[in-house]
Amino acid sequence: MSVVVWISPSTWPACVDAARCHAPPGAEIVLLHAVEPASHAAPAHPDRTGRAPYDPDARLDELAAASGEGLLRAAARRLGRPCTARVRVGRVEREVVAAAVGADLLVLARGGDRPHGPDRATRYVLDHAPCPVLPVRTGPGTPEHRPLVPHRGTHPIGWRAATPGAPG
Repeated sequence: MSVVVWISPSTWPACVDAARCHAPPGAEIVLLHAVEPASHAAPAHPDRTGRAPYDPDARLDELAAASGEGLLRAAARRLGRPCTARVRVGRVEREVVAAAVGADLLVLARGGDRPHGPDRATRYVLDHAPCPVLPVRTGPGTPEHRPLVPHRGTHPIGWRAATPGAPG
């Protein structure tokens, strides 16, 4: 069995925990972090001296890739079993779908803290995934956050995060 786990900065712990719980012991697990390039423009050309001009977009891409590698190392430690880590650069949603080709399961965050559903990239992946998808609930009510309590306020779902000392 092959499992791809989409690692993103704010939701990776819940996705890794879900993979640890639902992937069988012998499964091949791929931790995937997709990075959107800073710019889709053509690379800068050298000036008359032959030196390439400073390209801030290239530097941003380097920093994003380094940050992704740090996330993947942390995710691999949390997973606690053999896995492969990959960083892909491109349109995030397309890179995730491409990485899931041939996989038996794709684990992703359902929508973060958004009460109205998944963001654009997650919606695209859910609609175009080439394999079964395990959408993991993150945000309020998950182990990394405070528990949910009933609330009759204006919140669209009718629940709110518990606030210590606040009346229910």
